[in-house]
Amino acid sequence: MSGSTSADLPVAIGDPEGPPAVVLSGITKRFPGVVANSDVHLSVRVGEVHALCGENGAGKSTLMKILYGMQQPDEGTIEVVGERVHFRTPADAIKVGIGMVHQHFMLADNLTVQENVVLGAEALHGIGGKARKRILELAGDTGLSVDPGVLVERLGVADRQRVEILKVLYRGAKVIILDEPTAVLVPQEVDELFATLRGMQERGFTFLFISHKLDEVRAIADSVTVIRRGTTVGTADPKAVSSRQLAEMMVGSELPSPETRESTVTDREVLRVEGLALVAQEGTRPVLDDIDLVVRSGEVVGIAGVEGNGQTELVETIMGMRRASSGHVVLVSADGTRRDLTKLGTLARREAGIGYIPEDRHRQGLLLTQPLWANRILGYQTRKPTARGAWLDIAGAKKDTQRIVDEFDVRTPGIDVAAAALSGGNQQKLVVGRELSGEPVLLIASHPTRGVDVGAQALIWDEIKRARAAGLAVLLVSADLDELIGLSDTIKVMLRGRLVADADPNTVTPEDLGSAMTGAGSTSDAVAGIGTGPDTADDGTDTTEGER
Repeated sequence: MSGSTSADLPVAIGDPEGPPAVVLSGITKRFPGVVANSDVHLSVRVGEVHALCGENGAGKSTLMKILYGMQQPDEGTIEVVGERVHFRTPADAIKVGIGMVHQHFMLADNLTVQENVVLGAEALHGIGGKARKRILELAGDTGLSVDPGVLVERLGVADRQRVEILKVLYRGAKVIILDEPTAVLVPQEVDELFATLRGMQERGFTFLFISHKLDEVRAIADSVTVIRRGTTVGTADPKAVSSRQLAEMMVGSELPSPETRESTVTDREVLRVEGLALVAQEGTRPVLDDIDLVVRSGEVVGIAGVEGNGQTELVETIMGMRRASSGHVVLVSADGTRRDLTKLGTLARREAGIGYIPEDRHRQGLLLTQPLWANRILGYQTRKPTARGAWLDIAGAKKDTQRIVDEFDVRTPGIDVAAAALSGGNQQKLVVGRELSGEPVLLIASHPTRGVDVGAQALIWDEIKRARAAGLAVLLVSADLDELIGLSDTIKVMLRGRLVADADPNTVTPEDLGSAMTGAGSTSDAVAGIGTGPDTADDGTDTTEGER
């Protein structure tokens, strides 16, 4: 492999006399039956934030995997600071100063910050005092302040992201790929990240910023390149184009909006949660503390909260994946029958009429190596159309999978391909289609559009709105505050395992919600406190799961 070391990368910002930081020319990548990238061209100046936008399946991830050495192109060339390079592995990319921060953090919770940063790079500065000194230097220089000795499990989402960035800096990265870096951050944390990126720009760092949030792209990026159906559509100045224009470049349609203001809420209760508590470990603060919650037919109840404050545990306890320490979960069927689900397992709860979109489709929603029709069966293995009596109905499963593919615009060569072959947005549409099948009375949707493009996002929003209008009760958990405000009829704020405030989606702003979520309080009339006592004190702290 030829190329510069990371130390050779120039530090001048956008130096017109020097070569670009990265140039991709004519990149083409083919997979069986699919052309992921076709003659892609991309040029990134030194010291700029260059955004890469496009639908899921447009080829962004494949392109970045090629740049990071995870895959090799069939055609085309890569240049780093004027030197042509060929990457066989990510180690080759790291050697010339390219690092990647993945959307799903790759950290070991049971190790310290320092251990996570040093892991795999012990040869650079050892594992002791010299390594700690280097980490502190990098943290100070870049504003990524974090204690090297703290366990990662005690960190909030924003601090975990800082650790991921420190990992690539520690290995000498000067060109950093950020994959959906704001997906799980509240607005205040996004502002802090952007301030950090701007400070790092001044020190000569270059960023490739992959995002579906076009307003954020326009706020942070110096240039934006749009990819559609595997090829580059063009590069634009994000300050000179609107989000709508960028969306049209991406998908050929207007930017979707989750907003729905016509109320369909009825008086009929569907889900009632009473005094729900969950103690993960004896002698520690409850993970869930006296949760009371009602969701009615035709209503979307949104749960807002910084990750690690109990939202995941609430969803998993309602679904029966965790056993409640006390309290009750009651489901009311369409005919008015009340059923206490508290002691039932997950399958029985699903059979009672609960659809479930999990927060992590790969871990909890799909079998990635199995065909689409086999994934249609998951959670429905005792019911039509995927079962007939005690036996699975493979023909029925295949027929209904094709229906979902057609109705939910799942873009796939066929229902026999493995789920892993689909883009993230198409995987999510398959999950949503499955969970809205079988006439559920309640849908629990946890981050239903996380990591999907604006086209898939619009379809998922429309399907949730349509189901809500038909009387479905929806419990929605989302880190996308615009989505939460737009879809919800009621919003409840969760902090330290308790519901601490109600918010009116008609008047609340993302900034108001962000303040309430972090415990900083809100001066807005749109947010009303409902919790009392020391656990909901307005102390401005952010308690994560590891601190409870």
